[in-house]
Amino acid sequence: MLIDTIKKENMLALKNKDENKRAVYSILINKYMLLGYELKAKGQEIKDDDLLKIIQKTIKELEEEKSSYLKGNREESAANVQKQIDAISSYLPKMLTEEEIKNIILSLEDKSIPSVMKHFKQNYASNCDMGLVNRVLKSL
Repeated sequence: MLIDTIKKENMLALKNKDENKRAVYSILINKYMLLGYELKAKGQEIKDDDLLKIIQKTIKELEEEKSSYLKGNREESAANVQKQIDAISSYLPKMLTEEEIKNIILSLEDKSIPSVMKHFKQNYASNCDMGLVNRVLKSL
């Protein structure tokens, strides 16, 4: 499972004294464990797709943190956050580009917003940013 790889990377970061990677891997592991406890209480199992969603959400949070550092002229802190983003981005599958999203939307019969969003959520959830899908759809 993907979480095992992240745990190994966390241990490697600990041995190499890489505080940026260690911090972000620890965050992912903690979020994964918390979600696992929540799902177990509901009688469900946690999957790699759940971890991918956690990674995507964490990247968005880190991007916001980075932009705040840049606004405050704290380039060193922003660079550290970027290192964290780079460390976990490699675990995400290749994301769809705007052009690919546009082509998929154009190939659909029903181009209504709910229908398109449902199609992307079911078929491309971990491969695309739903906000980008929404923007591309509205631009057509």
